[in-house]
Amino acid sequence: MTVFEAIRIDKDEAGYRAGYGTMSDADLMPGDVDIDVTHSTINFKDGLAVTGKAPIVRRFPMIPGVDFAGRVTASTHKDFAPGDLVVAGGCGIGETHLGGWAQKARLSGDWLVHLPQGLSPAQAMAIGTAGLTAMLCVLTLERFGLTPQQGTVVVTGASGGVGSVAVALLARVGWRVAAVTGRPEEAEYLKSLGAAEIIDRAELSAPGKPLQSQRFAAGVDTVGSVTLANVLSQTQFDGAVAACGNARGMDLPASVAPFILRGVSLLGVEAVRPRLAQRREAWARLARDLDKEKIDRMSQTIPISETLNRARSIVDGKVRGRLVVEIA
Repeated sequence: MTVFEAIRIDKDEAGYRAGYGTMSDADLMPGDVDIDVTHSTINFKDGLAVTGKAPIVRRFPMIPGVDFAGRVTASTHKDFAPGDLVVAGGCGIGETHLGGWAQKARLSGDWLVHLPQGLSPAQAMAIGTAGLTAMLCVLTLERFGLTPQQGTVVVTGASGGVGSVAVALLARVGWRVAAVTGRPEEAEYLKSLGAAEIIDRAELSAPGKPLQSQRFAAGVDTVGSVTLANVLSQTQFDGAVAACGNARGMDLPASVAPFILRGVSLLGVEAVRPRLAQRREAWARLARDLDKEKIDRMSQTIPISETLNRARSIVDGKVRGRLVVEIA
């Protein structure tokens, strides 16, 4: 039996708590692929799991970390063999299935994607589920038929993980990007990723008219609530907004006016279900379209010993871009 280091969340008569500890192979859940984890990352959902501010964790004990990359050590799955480098994310990892903040993992090969050529495990985690979600938003807008020639694309929550990658991706494929942030000190950072315009979050934070001046051909929204309602009301004829987050709230205090008077479409995007064909396509596009220098610019690597503190900071909106966790 192998004992390994892990971060675990427990809930019992002593309360809800997250801490550093050890687990063994016997604690791992069913799966047909065993992996030595090399890198993970911190997502907003991980912060909620650590702090208990939302019911993310569905079983205890839980190893958090909804993303990880590593090397296969054993497999009975037809698509994977020992030595393969793989990426995992979503699929209930870190929620109902033990996650990536540990030295070892076991899960279904149907949840895995081979590490795309040209990406290191650390770079893959700088992208992570946040970047995968951003890429799925871009693909959704493209399938809808929108192109950079139609105008400006707005990205809300642009300083965060999904927003940062979305800004970089959209700029790379030719869009004029308007980045929305509540942190003016991040303007230069966002411009370095490709943003052409910085919009103060306050402009979209107060309830507005059902129809406002047309500013955007498309949008990627990570915020929800009033912010999304204002983006919809400022989207031009036949435009669309890909919605993928709820940092401000689950509500949508909007009117039908943008939909029935301007033909605006609201496109939902989620990155939890396996859907391997879409995941493979998205990871291949990320490896091709995301500038490696921008990956490094939007990410910071930390040791696992800093993970819990930084996870709490991400919930408070104090993290810029992506945090990569190096699993020693």
